[in-house]
Formats: sequence, structure tokens, C-alpha cells
Amino acid sequence: MEIEPVVRACRERFLSQTNIALQRDIDQRFQENAPLLFCTLHSLYGARFHSGQDFADWCLQLTEGMAKQLAERPQDLLALDHYRQLHPDWFTSQHMLGYCAYADRFGGTLSGVEQHIPHLQDLGVTYLHLLPFLKARAGENDGGFAVSDFAEIAPALGNMADLKHLTSALRSAGISLCSDLVLNHVADDHPWAIAARNGSEEHRSYFYHYPDRTIPDQFEKTLPQIFPQVAPGNFTYIEEMQSWVWTTFYPYQWDLNYSNPAVFAEMSIAMLHLANQGIEAFRLDSTAFLWKRPGTSCMNEPEAHQILQCLRAIAAIVVPGVILKAEAIVPTRDLPPYLGSLDGKTKECHMAYHSSLMAGAWVAVAEQNVSLLSEVIRNTPELPQDTSWLNYVRCHDDIGWNVLRPDAANLDGDVQQRLSAVSRFYAGLDGSFASGASFQASDPSAVHGTVGMTSALCGLQKATSPEARQAALNRMLLLYGLSLCFGGMPLIYMGDEFAQGNDDTYTDRAAHRLDARWLHRPLWSEQLASASHDDQTVSGQFRYSLQTLLRWRRSLPQLAAPYRRQVIESNDPALLIMARIAKDNAMLFVGNFSDQRKSVVLPTPNALFGRSEDEQHQQWKSVNGNLCGDTLDLEPWGQIWLTQDNESVSGVQK
Repeated sequence: MEIEPVVRACRERFLSQTNIALQRDIDQRFQENAPLLFCTLHSLYGARFHSGQDFADWCLQLTEGMAKQLAERPQDLLALDHYRQLHPDWFTSQHMLGYCAYADRFGGTLSGVEQHIPHLQDLGVTYLHLLPFLKARAGENDGGFAVSDFAEIAPALGNMADLKHLTSALRSAGISLCSDLVLNHVADDHPWAIAARNGSEEHRSYFYHYPDRTIPDQFEKTLPQIFPQVAPGNFTYIEEMQSWVWTTFYPYQWDLNYSNPAVFAEMSIAMLHLANQGIEAFRLDSTAFLWKRPGTSCMNEPEAHQILQCLRAIAAIVVPGVILKAEAIVPTRDLPPYLGSLDGKTKECHMAYHSSLMAGAWVAVAEQNVSLLSEVIRNTPELPQDTSWLNYVRCHDDIGWNVLRPDAANLDGDVQQRLSAVSRFYAGLDGSFASGASFQASDPSAVHGTVGMTSALCGLQKATSPEARQAALNRMLLLYGLSLCFGGMPLIYMGDEFAQGNDDTYTDRAAHRLDARWLHRPLWSEQLASASHDDQTVSGQFRYSLQTLLRWRRSLPQLAAPYRRQVIESNDPALLIMARIAKDNAMLFVGNFSDQRKSVVLPTPNALFGRSEDEQHQQWKSVNGNLCGDTLDLEPWGQIWLTQDNESVSGVQK
């Protein structure tokens, strides 16, 4: 069918219900994004309707929902939309810094989180990701990712009024709030699931359900198992429905059926409603799993990308000040589509997690060898305009080593053996300094995820001497230094700023004991937070050094997301030399991923730009403005930051 008449009808309906004073801007946004939106929706759902008119009517209903949310958007958020339309790269600068925490672990309640705003400002945080705070299933709920209602706050955390108050306070402090939008599934006590249990055919169509194991068994042949130890298989039998329901993650999380256009419409409006409460960014959870196709892993399917493109277009029309972040824990080669195309014809998410960089950095620390990390950096694609990586050292989830398999396969050696050894290392085996644990462990020779706080994995928990403690702190700083210099928005995980350790008491809580990830989800430690203001304490030493790195980063425009990076070959497998190049200005990050002192031969600035050595001759400068020679010495686990000009800053030697 022709899409142009559908677009025209939807435009008329949309403009008739929106703010007259803003209509020119709104119309421009609609005309820029609607053709692709409705064309993609027709590709996804056109065949589900009896006629073209039925599809057009559905589009009009979706448009009315969008217009209603725009009409309810507060004035201060409309002003923010306007500003960010004029500055679409606002989140890509070197001044951006993220912080991630569970609301209850950080502040107890949403109001309690507000009390920590001065702490966030002291760090220079501009983006706060609060892990799921919507109403979740009682009891086990996957840390809040089993959502029972997209329009209610978890009662223990507060209510929607508290959320609006928090987002307003954060915005006044220059901090954007990011919320999880769990796209792939809902809890088994969500109203849709309850209605499906009670016999509603309409709501049963919101889920994948099968009367016997015939189709599930066909799918299982090619499906991965996310939690093989505690939640094996991808389907759960629901007695009330006499059906097997698709449950990729846990039996109490029912996968949504995005081949049903009603599901897409419901989730789109849920996103816009939350945006109107002041949320400025959405972490789109489990984006890779949104479309199911027999004979595949049901990950990264083309339709999953089309769904994200449609969500991006709807956000661009209604809430253009909001950014979308893809939680796609996939190999480096599969990441580019989640950010859209380089030519700008396809726009998807504004940001994506770079999980391969994170895992590769931990491998470099365990092996004291940067070969795999360097391979990941080389394979990292160029960013489309106005997009960014999300770089992190730790998060609420496990470190998944299998994401590195394609990059590791490009190098010599047995991939399985290599990643299994790293997994064992961080579980604290084989004489390792780490105090982590394997996640979903069932076979000692298999590759398991790893859980644990940064400080514990870096050796602080086992350190019994000043030298061992300093080595652990330097490892932490090295990992954060790489994250800060790589390009994109770096993220601090709650507690890392003062070297907080594991929560070994998680097994005392019935709702947590079966999920080892709670090892690295401790409560905010007021004691450590206070101690971190004293540089004579371990917490204070790390916080002071981290804040020094953060200050340096803010002063270096070369570290903004768009600028290219280059790995410089070294004659030592433990040395990483990475250049960040902005036009005719560069900086170097040099990291020693070993417990030995190293000498580094530096490339000249001219070599990075293809200039002859006697042309515009320049040298690297250190933090003190001192010229550096051709060779530098690095302490074990040390790092150096170098620039070409008088505003240069240089590295930490501990």
C-alpha cells in the first residue's frame, strides 16, 4: 500500500491535537520522522491487518496516543526538547559522566536518592542511571527487571510524585535521569499476564504460547540458555493457560510478542508517559531478543532493529530531548546496527553499551597481555553522527566472557581454554588475587560469567600489605582510565568511587540467595563515603586519584565521543598505547597491564598525522608541562595521559 496517504492523515490528526504555539517545531519533527516510522511499521505489521485501511486506522490510533502524551508534556521539558534539538550532540562531550545505582541500595527511596545529589555533583556526574524502580513482581523479580506495571513506582521506593520531584531536582543540578525500559518481557503478575491467565484471547496474543512442546522444542535447538543453572530452557508451562509460554530469562518473566502491533503501541506509549515524568534517557533492556525466528538464536534479528528504529522515530517526534540506550550485550561485530548507519539514513539508539571493551580490559588485567583488548579496540566501528558508546568497568550484571569469542577467534590460541582460564582467575582460583565468583557455574571447564565488585576483582579484598593494596588500587585506576579515554560516556558503578567491596551477606536474603549477582550489589556505605574524604584512607586514596582522572578528562576535547582512536603497536604485550585524535590534535593513553615496571617507546605526534618528523615538530607534554623524551617509564599497573599542547595533562604513577 502507499504510505504517503497514511502519513498525511496522521500528520493532520497529530497537529490538530498539539500545542499551537509549538506547532511549527512539532510539524517539522513529524515530517522528518513520520515517513520512515510508518513505512517501517507497515513492513513489520502490514500483513497482520485485514486491509490497508485497518492498518491506517491503527496508525491513527497510535498517532492519537503520541499526541496525547505531547499535550501532557510539562513546559520545562518542552524547553529541554527545544534546546537539545539545537544541540543533538549534547551527550557526546568529554564533560559527560554517568553513575549507576539501584535506588534502594543507593538512597533507600527515590527521596533518599535526592539526598545524594551533592555527592554526584562532587564527582562531576551528569547522567544518573537508576536501575529498575517501577513496580516489580513480589519476591524474586530479577532485581526489578520483572516489571508488574509500567505506570507505577515500586511502593517501597515512593510514587510518581516522588519521581517527578527527583527528576526536577536532578535536572536543576545538571544531571539527566536514565531509567530502564524493560522491552522484552513483563512479570507474570503484570495485568496483561493476569488477563491471559484468566482467558483473555486479546492478552494471550501479547505473549508467545504453545499448547504442546512441538514448536518450543524446535526453537530450543538453536536458542541459547541465559541462566542454565537456575532457569534452564526458554519456555515455562502455565497451568491456567494449558500452554508453554516463552520465558527467555526466568519463568516469571514472560516474553512479549512484538509481532502483535498492540504490544508495540502499548510499549511506545509507556515510554512516552515515563518521559513526561522527567526521565531523559532510557536503557532499553534486552534489545537483542525482541524478535523470534525459527532456526536462529532469536537475537539481533532485523525486525528487532526495526522496532528500535520506530521507537527512536516516536521519541524524535514527541520527546526529542530524550535519548535511547541499547543494552545489547553482543559481540563487537553485531553492535553497529544498534546505533544506526553511518550515512544517517537509519537511526536507531543514541548510545550502546560496549561490553566487549569492558570484558576485554578485564582479560588484559588477568593475562597481563593486551592482545585481545587491542583486537576489540581495532574492531570497534566508527560512530554515526550524534551517537556515543557507554563505557563501563562494572555494572549490576555479570561479566560475560563469551561476548569476546569472535574477537578472540582472530588471535592465536584456543578460545575456550583462554576464556575459561580468565573465568577461573576472577573466581579466585589458581592463586589469583581476585575475590569474585563464577555466575551460572555448572562445569569447571566451561566459560562462566563473573560476579564481584571492581575492588574485589582487582585484589583489594585479599590484599594484606601496603604494596598489595596499592597494586589493587592501581588496577582499578587503570581500568577506569581506559574507560575515560576510550571515547563515549564513562560510567561509575555505585561504590567504585571509594573502592567498596563485595556484599557477602546476600545469601542471607531469600529473594537474593539464588542470584550471585547480588555479590556486587551492596548497600551504599556511609562509612566508606565519609572515609573517602580522608586521603589517608584506602577509600580516600582511590577517590582522590579517580577524581584527578575525571578532572583531566573534562579538560581534553580529544576525549569527546566522535573523535577517532588508534591502537599504536608496542613491542611489549603488556603495554596498551591508544591515541585519541581530534582534527590536528591528539592525546595518548598509555597503560601498563602488568605487575612489572615497563619502558615505553612513544610514537611522535607527527607520526600520528602522517607528517615528516621535521615538519611542525612537536613532542608530548606531561601534566606539569614538561616535555617528554622518546621513552617513558611506567610503574606496575601504571598509566600515562599525554597531549601535544600546553593544556596537556599526564598520568598517574603510583
